[in-house]
Amino acid sequence: MTATPAWPPQSAPRLHVETLLGEGVAVPVDGNPAHYLISVMRVKPDDIVLLFDGRSGEWAAKARDIRKRDLVLEVVSQTKAPENVPDFWLCCAPIKKGRIDLIAEKACELGVAKLQPVLTRRAVVDKLNFDRLHAHLVEAAEQCGRTALPDLSEMVKLDALIRDWPDDRWLFFADETGGEPLADTLKAHPGPAAFLIGPEGGFDPAEREAIRGVAKAVPVSLGPRILRAETAAIAATSAWMTINGDWR
Repeated sequence: MTATPAWPPQSAPRLHVETLLGEGVAVPVDGNPAHYLISVMRVKPDDIVLLFDGRSGEWAAKARDIRKRDLVLEVVSQTKAPENVPDFWLCCAPIKKGRIDLIAEKACELGVAKLQPVLTRRAVVDKLNFDRLHAHLVEAAEQCGRTALPDLSEMVKLDALIRDWPDDRWLFFADETGGEPLADTLKAHPGPAAFLIGPEGGFDPAEREAIRGVAKAVPVSLGPRILRAETAAIAATSAWMTINGDWR
């Protein structure tokens, strides 16, 4: 007896699209995504491509009308329902190109719901390329199986962030001058949360005092070693996901 093929095909390429997906929807694809499917993945007519739009889950689509620079993907069926993303924000100071890209990529892979850049006094970067960051989020989501992209928010100044901080969300922040042990503190503070990571030079004393003044702020220690900003962001997110997120 012939075995029934696995569905959806595990080897099928995966693509983020802006089109709202549903059974029978035809999605035209051109530009770099079309080049990837046609020239790199060698997609042929009726081959399956997995699609997600960030709103309606993941869908299997069949390739058709393949030409040199474009093709059409016809949606066949849903393969994943929209995911339930843990209510966790990663707030981080902008850092050098390459390192901030890494934070965006890993934040998506680890399940962050929102990525919030925060401008601090010691930040060596005061502008970000949001198109590039968005592209890294898309690529990471395509690779890791997410059905929704993290919300990428516009950069805000630290004083504005803490002035408007919601009273129903914990604000853990990495305090290099000392804080509570991370694991015990996260266990004691379940619920919606965010982690605030400073720049390479850390928060200055006035910023640290202002953060501590937020009712929901909780200073924590990330251990005895000095961590790069991108390492701290990845480590803090991983710890929260392990204790309060969807790694449990």
